Amino acid sequence: RKGYSNHLMSEKILPVHVGFIVDGNRRWARELGQTASFGHRKGADKISEFLGWCDEVGIQVVTLWLLSTDNLKRSAEEIGQLAEIIAGAVETLAASGYWRLRMVGNLDMLPESLSRRLRAAEAATAKAGGVEVNIAVGYGGRQEIADAVRSLLREEAACGRSLEDVAQSISV
Repeated sequence: RKGYSNHLMSEKILPVHVGFIVDGNRRWARELGQTASFGHRKGADKISEFLGWCDEVGIQVVTLWLLSTDNLKRSAEEIGQLAEIIAGAVETLAASGYWRLRMVGNLDMLPESLSRRLRAAEAATAKAGGVEVNIAVGYGGRQEIADAVRSLLREEAACGRSLEDVAQSISV
């Protein structure tokens, strides 16, 4: 692993887009005898630093995977704390004026106060220069597949195609 990454750096072969799954903070905190919220905050505190590293080496787009639909099944207390941490981290990024933020995922699945704050941060950074930062919240593979199929069916129905015709036209 290290040899390959050193090779990429020496050849100046870098990806344009990097995805970062912000995961494991809860487990890490518990190993230290701390609360899940402590771990989430520590992870959030590192986001700006991580984006700075990406900017330094010329990464143009970063996707931060922050909150999946599976995470929304946690206790109301933890979701409330997590929502506050995520909103605060995103607002801090927006306040820097450097990162161009774009929310991806289904914001309608989130607590209303969180989705409102995320949309405001996105709007505030629409003209920012720096690295484009996709903030993935309310995302989940199953939901995205269902949404894509629903969208396809609506488009095809609007063109007058039957379900059988659509089913026959789908391939992998």
